[in-house]
Order: sequence, then structure tokens, then C-alpha cells
Amino acid sequence: MGASDGTSIRQHLLAGQVIPAHPLALTPSRTLDERHQRALTRYYIDAGAGGLAVGVHTTQFAIRDPAFGLYRPVLELAMETARAHLALRPRPFVMIAGAVGDTAQAVHEARTAAALGYDMVLLSLGALRDADERRLMEHCRAVADVLPLFGFYLQPAVGGRTLSYAFWRDLASLDRLWAIKIAPFNRYQTYDVVRAIAESGRNDVALYTGNDDSIVVDLLTHFPVRVGGRHTTQRIVGGLLGQWAVWTHRAVELLERVKASATNEALDRAWLTEAAALTDANAAIFDAANGFAGCIPGIHEVLRRQGLLRGTWCLDVHERLSPGQNAEIDRVIERYPFLTDDEFVRERLDGWMK
Repeated sequence: MGASDGTSIRQHLLAGQVIPAHPLALTPSRTLDERHQRALTRYYIDAGAGGLAVGVHTTQFAIRDPAFGLYRPVLELAMETARAHLALRPRPFVMIAGAVGDTAQAVHEARTAAALGYDMVLLSLGALRDADERRLMEHCRAVADVLPLFGFYLQPAVGGRTLSYAFWRDLASLDRLWAIKIAPFNRYQTYDVVRAIAESGRNDVALYTGNDDSIVVDLLTHFPVRVGGRHTTQRIVGGLLGQWAVWTHRAVELLERVKASATNEALDRAWLTEAAALTDANAAIFDAANGFAGCIPGIHEVLRRQGLLRGTWCLDVHERLSPGQNAEIDRVIERYPFLTDDEFVRERLDGWMK
């Protein structure tokens, strides 16, 4: 939704944004619930998000299954709703489409997204688990020829693969790499990406955290790097997160407070307490105790309690809340009410459900 040359989009991304990973609203019969799907999109926009990622893990990879045939309809519905809602109060906004699979599939999905007006592709490399990194570069280049890339380091626990420092240095050679979602849930691998991009000399690639277990720490950290023989620091400027699919209004406030603190020489230790609280809440919602088995239903449950979804149904009938997960969600909501945006949602829900 930016300028045709991408300049405004890139500036928008570099400024740091909250980008929720858009969930999938379903009816009890597991068909697309268009009314609630539109309400979610409107919620994210009014909450102050700077963009949306659609067709990603949180949207459920099964939308691509021919039995459901929901990939294009879901992307189209999000784009149509976002355009109409943003027309009421125009502002910069980026629309990102998830692409998965082998090169043929990923290129096809990127072309579908481009035809619908999406700005970028968040490219998962999980399907090329056994490919060498030279092959991965060819894959990325082919997709980047269709739409600019939002690179993606996805944790192996949910379908990703380990990637080297050298891979990220090579990826930085692609002019159409505009941003990277860093989500290995691993501090060493997170630093690999930050250092590789900084040391490549690129200062126009926006780094976004996808580490839902370390959101606040990622955003606050000045990572030490060496660029052109000079010691300096690199920042992660925003987040593209499943955790930010819930309580999004609070996430926007959090990022604004992080930005306001950037020039402070001393860091208030209260930030570390808030960081731990958000990680604890994420553990409950994402079902960390059970290897993230209830991750998507957990997100759905929080949105259901707010009235934004009708239930926690997933396309995969076996994907459901884990035993004890509901009680854990109860616990973190009671313990950390400052993380929730229930009042914000309650005041506006009727308008979003129109």
C-alpha cells in the first residue's frame, strides 16, 4: 500500500512497526467466518498496527490444502477489508503475504499476492529442509523477482530450519530484501542475523523480531556489530509476531515506549520485569509446555474471550487447546492485566462487526 517504487514502504518498515500475524476466523463447521475475519482486520488497524501478515503460520498453513482452497480467498478478504478501512483514515500500512513450499509453489503464491496488491512476501524456507544454502539463495531470488522479500528465520520446532551466518550475509546481496523476521527462538541465531546484515553494509534492511519469547529484550537491545572497521550497534526496530495477534493495542503502546526510551543512557530495570511478564503470557498462549501444540488455538482463545472470534476451531480437527492451557491463560490474564486490551476492544467491537 505504499509507493510503486517501495520507498515509502521501506521507510515505514525502518521506522519500526507492530505487524500482527493474522489469524483465521472459522465457523463451527470450519468454514471461513467472513464477518469475524473482517472484524479482526479492522481491530488490528484501529489498534495502530503498521501492517498485517496474512497466509502465515498463525493463519494456518492448511489454507493451502485443496480441500479448503482458502489461500487466495483469505488474502483477498484481508486486502479488501484493509483498503476499505484505511480509506477512512489514510496512513502508511504494509501488507505482507506468507509464501511456503518448493520454489514453484512459493513463486505461485507470491504471484497470487502480487495480483491482489500485496507489498511483500514473508518467505518460509521450511519446505527446503534438506537443500544446501546455495539452493536456498536460488529459491529466495526466484520469489524476490515477483515481490520484495521479508526474510524469515523460523524456529525448527514449528517447521523451520537452522541457517548460517553466511546465508544471511549472502541474502543481504539481494536488493529486493527489504526486511527480516528473526524468529529462531534462539539468542545465538538471532545475533547471527543481526550481525550478518549489519556487517554486509546494508543499512536499509529492517530487522523485526519474531521471537515471541523475547520480544521486549529484542526491541531494547543495542547489538554490538562492526561495520567498515568501525564498532557500532544495530537495533531490531519492530515485530512481526503471533503474540501481537492478541492485545495489539497494548503492543503498539509498548513499541512506542521502547522508541521513546532509545536515547536514554540508563535502562530502567522495570523493563526486565515487563519482559518476563510478556514471556510468561506468551508461554501460556503459545502452549510452550507442550511444544507449542496449542499455539494457534491459544491465540484464538484470547480473541474468543474478547468477542473477536466465535471459537478456537482450526482447520485441522486435531489442533486444539492442550490440557491445562485454558487455566494457564486464565492465570496470565489475571496476573498481568496491563498486557490486555479488553476495554479497547469492548468499546469498538460492534463497529468492527458491521
